[in-house]
Amino acid sequence: MSDTPTSTPNIPPGLRPYFQEYDIQTLDLQRDANLIIQRTLEFGTWEEVRWLFEALGARRIRIFLRQYGERWLKPVTFNYWRKLMRIRKWRHSPFPTPKGELWNL
Repeated sequence: MSDTPTSTPNIPPGLRPYFQEYDIQTLDLQRDANLIIQRTLEFGTWEEVRWLFEALGARRIRIFLRQYGERWLKPVTFNYWRKLMRIRKWRHSPFPTPKGELWNL
């Protein structure tokens, strides 16, 4: 896994169903990096995650995890990637959810 981007290939076919609300042809790897990182870390296979690391680099993915990971990823996914990439400091969500209280009905 490289720390620097090597190329800007197209989004792998297996990930395309996770971008249904977007025109896949207009997504840009640099401009839309946060979206692409989020969907790939959340739904991608190991091969697709490998593509992401080759395309954007580990440094860029770490930045995403620190800045947006807690809010943009499911808690289990965020904690998995946070621990795997040894991220100890990150921007916490300003919207805490008390354990067991998602909806106040």
